[in-house]
Amino acid sequence: MPKDQKDGKEYLTKEKFEGLTLELEQLRTKGRKEVAESLEYAKSLGDLSENAEYQEARNAQAEIEERIQKLENILSNVAIVATHHSDAVDVGAVVVVQKDKNGEKVRYQIVGSEEANTKEGKISNRSPLGEAMMGKRKGESFSFKTPKGMKEYKIVEIE
Repeated sequence: MPKDQKDGKEYLTKEKFEGLTLELEQLRTKGRKEVAESLEYAKSLGDLSENAEYQEARNAQAEIEERIQKLENILSNVAIVATHHSDAVDVGAVVVVQKDKNGEKVRYQIVGSEEANTKEGKISNRSPLGEAMMGKRKGESFSFKTPKGMKEYKIVEIE
């Protein structure tokens, strides 16, 4: 089981932590203020039961409050990931794996779920592949289950 599921931690790079902290501050100040202004304007238009602008502003308010709560939860349980210095796969590691079937090599960085982005080669330690790699060392083979069946990989390099 990945660390963040056992200890409740959300793993973030320093850059992502700073970005989420900035986003939270902007939502708490500017975002809430803009929604409050939209609500006041919509209320001034009259009958709230058939007021589409009022309903839209209420939905925006709910979305902002939901995002604020999510960010507060993430940031209250964060562990900053530094440069990886281990011979085993862990959060922060850059791993080159080789698919056993075709020999294709793929490079991934193991990150927390908030930073996962497959287009950038960043996979979550909670993903099936990321979870299967955790704790493995260079030269080790591993497999994991996908909707299309079992996949086999080998760790070629850990940076």
